[in-house]
Amino acid sequence: MGFDGWRKKIDAIDLKLVKLLNRRSQCAIEIGKLKLKTGLPVYTPEREVEVLRNVTTANQGPLNHKAIRRLFERIIDEARGLERDYMDRQRGMKGPKKKR
Repeated sequence: MGFDGWRKKIDAIDLKLVKLLNRRSQCAIEIGKLKLKTGLPVYTPEREVEVLRNVTTANQGPLNHKAIRRLFERIIDEARGLERDYMDRQRGMKGPKKKR
């Protein structure tokens, strides 16, 4: 396969990743709703450790564990921001978005 074929393959995978990341993000918003109802904080370090352990254990390469960990730390950070934004809006903290 040439450059164009491989690039088309990457483009198709990228579109799938966007859909999956948005699905994951919607799940994070739903978790934010539950946390708000139950009074739990946005940040739960135990859960973050569990997610990172799960994804690094499942990793079979070619990305190394450090790379997977960095990617998921970023994904988790964005999800936490979504949860926080939702919870803040529900608590009436309207106005400019906070920087994450």
